[in-house]
Amino acid sequence: MMASLHSYLLFVCLFSFFIQTDGFFLTIQHLCYFRGEDPLDVEYVFRMYSNRVNALEYNSTLNRFSGYTPYGESSASHINQDPLSLTKQKAVLDLYCKHYGPLVYDAVLLKMVQPYVRLSVEKHHSDRHPTMLKCSAYKFYPRKIRVTWFRDGQEVPMSSTEELANGDWYYQFHSYLEFTPTPGEKISCMVEHPSLTEPMILHWDESLPESGRSDLVVGVSGLVLGVIFAAAGLIFYHNRRKTSGDNSM
Repeated sequence: MMASLHSYLLFVCLFSFFIQTDGFFLTIQHLCYFRGEDPLDVEYVFRMYSNRVNALEYNSTLNRFSGYTPYGESSASHINQDPLSLTKQKAVLDLYCKHYGPLVYDAVLLKMVQPYVRLSVEKHHSDRHPTMLKCSAYKFYPRKIRVTWFRDGQEVPMSSTEELANGDWYYQFHSYLEFTPTPGEKISCMVEHPSLTEPMILHWDESLPESGRSDLVVGVSGLVLGVIFAAAGLIFYHNRRKTSGDNSM
């Protein structure tokens, strides 16, 4: 199952050149797309932008140029008729992408960070809204992650998801499940990520939901405060009674 997650990984090496003269802006990009676990499973793409408009593009899989502007179409038609030019262009695939690909690929995979996973409940104040369980994964890399919900061992569809980038190369992911608390029901959240050797599974303990924990904390706090005030009242009453006795003497 984890191998299927790896197959979704996509890494891009980008080499760009910018030329600007007399108000004319030219950008040339050389890109290497790694599409799976094999670093040699790579596609080379060449793109030329003229004033931020994609004019000309080459794809190593098709081994052809495509034009998207009058100049690009004319250039693509001319180059596609020259087998030597196409051979030279495709040579970049081996010269750069397949040569440096394993180094870049390993460097990225070594940076994998396991997610911190938490299972919580969000209970709405209105009875018209269902209770939501939230399975959250924090501070993980790379981005691809899979969250699956189970009810009594059977997979159930999630209600909604939310994915956020932290801005520091790490990500967080939240998956929500609507549910109605049922005695004896077992709800689990399974998280799969390339950094994990096996799926991480969290079980929701309905016997003591978070709202119950909050009520328990409030109840204990109230009991402690009650004892404190009662003790203070007894001390005050005892001191006042003693003072009254001394004055009467």
